Amino acid sequence: MSANLEIKIRLDEFERILDLLKKSNARFSGILTQKDVYYNVEEFLLKLRIEDGKNYLIKYKRDESGKDRFSHYNILSLSGEKVDDYLSEIFNIEAVVEKKRTVFIIDNTRIHLDEVKNLGKFIELETVVTANYEDAKSEFETVMKILELDRKKQILNSYKNLISPDDFK
Repeated sequence: MSANLEIKIRLDEFERILDLLKKSNARFSGILTQKDVYYNVEEFLLKLRIEDGKNYLIKYKRDESGKDRFSHYNILSLSGEKVDDYLSEIFNIEAVVEKKRTVFIIDNTRIHLDEVKNLGKFIELETVVTANYEDAKSEFETVMKILELDRKKQILNSYKNLISPDDFK
């Protein structure tokens, strides 16, 4: 199972972050259109990510209460027609989140500038654990400093917990 260290913070605008990313020589990775369909599963989080015509089933566990939010996840690529309809016959849908995600990369850290439908603008950092947890934490803290992010402003929830059920019906 793969792991990463994450943080999510609400932003009023992206311009300051974009300037800091340019100064840091972060690599622009692209702009993605994503629809995440979260299913009601008790033991872990399960979502179907529909991203630019591709389907990924993502299963993950994350401690939403700790200072360091390590997430352990598996990603399964799915093919076929109407994958979301198929899965909604098996699982109850808990939430649907639609977003435009601008992605930058610094070393093993993905920086997501998200514009989430009905929620607003956010930044997410995801530092992939490659060697060990301490190295990931060190890199994560470095990127936090580069982007001048305040850990006190982090949101300890998934987008699924922030969106109103009326927003996706």
